[in-house]
Amino acid sequence: MEKAQKVTVVDDLKEKLSRADATFVAEYQGIKAVEMNEMRRALRAASIDLKVVRNTLSRRALKGTPVEALSGHLKGPMAIAISYKDAAAAAKALTQFAKDQPKLKLKVGTLGSKVISLDEIKGLAELPPREVLLGRMLGSMMSPVSGFARVLSGVPTKLLYALNAIKDQKAAISA
Repeated sequence: MEKAQKVTVVDDLKEKLSRADATFVAEYQGIKAVEMNEMRRALRAASIDLKVVRNTLSRRALKGTPVEALSGHLKGPMAIAISYKDAAAAAKALTQFAKDQPKLKLKVGTLGSKVISLDEIKGLAELPPREVLLGRMLGSMMSPVSGFARVLSGVPTKLLYALNAIKDQKAAISA
């Protein structure tokens, strides 16, 4: 690879890493090119880029980015998965690929600028989808309000029951 190509690769990777929501490093040794292309295609549909770049070029690209701490984990044939939207969906997709393809071994990742371990990646993958979490949060936020509304509506209802009981009692006395 010529120097100009290397500079282009490093700049491209640095730009992608700087706007990444989450990144994951995985060892891919022994995976066939056809399987790797299928994995790339499936990940691309979920807004995840899978990049296989020489470790020296990856280390250069990592310098000055929020995920610079990953450079110490680049040993051997490594692929970097870069997620731009939903980190939980990316972790879920990658752990599923790792189950289906035992030669793909997740090593480490980042969530924002925080380095996360393999166990934390698996925990992230077990989170419910974003929409479910937002629904739960909205339900939790609405719970006190709806409870308060039920309490307030209970006062006129009980007053109505009391008035009806008095009316029934007077009707029973006069009859």
